Amino acid sequence: MILLGICVVAVAGWITLSDGLIDRNGKPLGTDFSNVYAAGTLIWQGRPAEAYEPARQHAAEQAVFDGREVPFYGWHYPPFFFAVAVLVAGLPYAWGLAIWLVASFAAYLATIRAILPRTETALIATAFPAVFINIGHGQNGFLTAALLGGALQLLDRRPWLAGVLIGCLAYKPQFGVLIPVALLASGRWGSIVAATATVTALVAISFASLGGGVWQAFADSMNFTQTVVLEQGGTGWEKIQSVFSAARMWGAGVQSAYAMQLTLALMLAASLTWLWRSDAAFELKASALATASLLATPYVLDYDLVVLAVAIAFFARDGLRSGFRSFEISLLAAAWIVPLVSRGIAGVTGIPLGLVVLLTLYVFTLRRALLDRAGSAFGVHGIAQA
Repeated sequence: MILLGICVVAVAGWITLSDGLIDRNGKPLGTDFSNVYAAGTLIWQGRPAEAYEPARQHAAEQAVFDGREVPFYGWHYPPFFFAVAVLVAGLPYAWGLAIWLVASFAAYLATIRAILPRTETALIATAFPAVFINIGHGQNGFLTAALLGGALQLLDRRPWLAGVLIGCLAYKPQFGVLIPVALLASGRWGSIVAATATVTALVAISFASLGGGVWQAFADSMNFTQTVVLEQGGTGWEKIQSVFSAARMWGAGVQSAYAMQLTLALMLAASLTWLWRSDAAFELKASALATASLLATPYVLDYDLVVLAVAIAFFARDGLRSGFRSFEISLLAAAWIVPLVSRGIAGVTGIPLGLVVLLTLYVFTLRRALLDRAGSAFGVHGIAQA
C-alpha cells in the first residue's frame, strides 16, 4: 500500500508538471504510446506503410504534438496491431492514452484475479511496480500479460478460446517462441489449431484492409529494428533484461551474444518439454512458461515484466495450496519488486538484476516440480512397502 501510494503520487506529479502533453524531460506523456497514436493517424490518412519508415514515422509523431520536437519512438509491430492504433487515433491523444491504459489494465487485473482468486490479489497486482513502468511508457505489457495469463488459465477448460488468445499474442511475436513447445509437448491440439487459425485470420484481414505493401514495409523495417534497436543498443542496455543485452553490455560481440541467447533458449525449450510432458502441477507448468517466455527473447524491456505477474500468480497458487519450500516466498517477493530497481541497478553497476531474478525463479519452478515428483514417488513407494 505504501508503494502504491508513492507511485500514484509520482504519476500524478508527472502529469501535473507537464507542459500540455510533453513532460519536463521533453518527452510525450506515455512516451512509447506516441508511436502507436502516430501510426494510427497514418492509417486515417491512408499511409500505413509510412509507419515503418523511421523518418516519416517520426514526422507523424511530431505532428501529433503540433510540430514540437519529441524523441523518436519506432513502430515495430506486425500490421494487424494497426487495429489498436487506428482506434486510439480516432480520439484526442490524452483520451486515447487514458482509454488504452485503463482498458488494458482492467484486462490484466481481471486475468490475475482469475488465476489467484483471493481478496488481496487486486492490491498486490495493482501495486506491482511493473504496472507503473508500463503506465509511464504507455506500453502494452498489460495486454501481453492478459493474453498469456488468460490463455493459460483457460487452457484446460476452454482450449479453443485459449488458442485464440495465444494467436492474438502474435502482435508481439518474440514472447510466443516457446508457447508452441509447451503445447506440442502436452498434445494440446485444439489450442494449436485455434492459435494457427487466429494468426492466419489476422494476417488475412490485414492484407485485405491494408494491402500487401504494408507487409513488405514491415519486412523491410525488421533490419532497422534488429541492428539499431537491438544489436546496437539503441533502446539502452540497462532497459533490456535479457542474456543478449547483458552480454552486449559487458562487451561481447553480436554473434557471441546471439549464441548465448540461443543456448539459453534451447535449454528453456528442453526443460519446458520435460515439464509439460510430466505430471507436475499445472500451476508450475504455467509459471515456468510465463517466465521462460520472458527469458527466451533477446528483446525484453522492464515494462514487459508485467508478464512476470502471471508467473508469480501461478507459482503462488501452487504454494498456497500445497505449501511453500525454503526461500520460495522470498524469491516471489524479489520477483515482485525487481521491476522497480532493475533499470537503475543495471545502469549503475552493469548487473541485469531482472535477468538474474527471472533465471532464479525459473530454476526454482523446475526445482519445485522435481521435489514434488520425488515426494510423490517416495509416497507411492512407501505405500507399496507398507
